[in-house]
Amino acid sequence: MLVLGNGVNANVVLHKSKGNNSGWIVIAFGWAIAVFVGVYVCASLEGDGHLNPAVTIADAIKTNDWSKVPLYIVAQMLGAMTGSLLAWLAYRKHFDETTDADGQLAVFCNAPAIKSTVDNLVTEIIGTVVLVFGAFAISGAKINDVGISLGALNALPVALLVLGIGLSLGGPTGYAINPSRDLGPRIMHFLLPIKNKRDSNWGYSWIPVAGPVIGAVIAALLFRVIH
Repeated sequence: MLVLGNGVNANVVLHKSKGNNSGWIVIAFGWAIAVFVGVYVCASLEGDGHLNPAVTIADAIKTNDWSKVPLYIVAQMLGAMTGSLLAWLAYRKHFDETTDADGQLAVFCNAPAIKSTVDNLVTEIIGTVVLVFGAFAISGAKINDVGISLGALNALPVALLVLGIGLSLGGPTGYAINPSRDLGPRIMHFLLPIKNKRDSNWGYSWIPVAGPVIGAVIAALLFRVIH
């Protein structure tokens, strides 16, 4: 997920890339495809399809089974870091050509369009509630009697859900809606030898972690109440 997600960020943002300045719709579609591929691969390996610690925590609340949470979150963080590393390797020369340090950082992680702690946090909470509640509804749909793997079949509607969140709710913060998606690449931005890079904006880094976790808890509790 992250090699494709950070890859589309790099394609749009970095100088002299063939996709430079192609815009928000390209980013939103690129991330939707990234999620589709990630979920589909997990389903093909008979996994739970969790690419997101917020989803893992929400699932644990829904099922009262916390046994997988620590291992899954470690794997999600390592996967996010590895994917962002691969995206950097693919676009390394374009990072060198890019003098906009904020743009370089935007390839890896999120930043608000208008800085406002409360509003940025609320935006991430809302986006994650939509993601988690929507994903739970999709996975619970009565469509698994058609002879198709439910996990694989869910990949497309979940990707469309992420596309919708990006197009509709992504403007204020860039829609992290996934703690590892932001924190893992942010750590790699800090570690990698990127020419002309700025600091990794650690002052904002807690919002794309706390917002999705809070949103996931709200969505899971709401889902339990309704069902």
